[in-house]
Amino acid sequence: MEPTPSLCIRGVSIFQGLLDSAAQAEMVAALREVARAAPFFRPVTSRGQAMSVRMTSAGQVGWVSDRRGYRYEPRHPDGAEWPPIPESVLAVWSRVAPDARTPDSCLVNFYDADARMGMHQDRDEVDLEQPVVSISLGDDALFRIGNLTRGGKTESVWLKSGDVLVMGGAARLVYHGIDRIRTGSSKLLPEGGRINLTLRVAR
Repeated sequence: MEPTPSLCIRGVSIFQGLLDSAAQAEMVAALREVARAAPFFRPVTSRGQAMSVRMTSAGQVGWVSDRRGYRYEPRHPDGAEWPPIPESVLAVWSRVAPDARTPDSCLVNFYDADARMGMHQDRDEVDLEQPVVSISLGDDALFRIGNLTRGGKTESVWLKSGDVLVMGGAARLVYHGIDRIRTGSSKLLPEGGRINLTLRVAR
């Protein structure tokens, strides 16, 4: 049975506490294997500015950014193929987006205490009819939701470990970002910080 969202903000569905502590720990263990196969790296923008988050990916393609721009690539910057998306992660997609195509990319972002993500749209995918599913693990993050165009009033919500959100339908292209991390708010990651998984149908 498809779960019911706890909140819906500007069309973005938020499933608070969808993953219990055991499911979160299982997922983190699987992601450590992903990171061993495809180590985290710090992307740069097309202007050469280093991002504050560290990233890696799983799936058939991974999202990368460098002076050539933003795009999906079939290989990690070190030349290796991306590892498969963990089954525990795919199971979340199946729960909250049962009618969507199977995702072929899972972007894994790691936020330390100082990391941020500016307001942006997820629009590098070919089929924008498919949703974006985001999973939060670790420290709380202040998630800001904007509009379909840049600027204007925004709304914010704290995302906690185990929360899942879906951007689909009319909200598929809303601007969104992470303003701040609440350090020490979770004990899931011994080293602290936040992991965000973003599942997408890229191709």
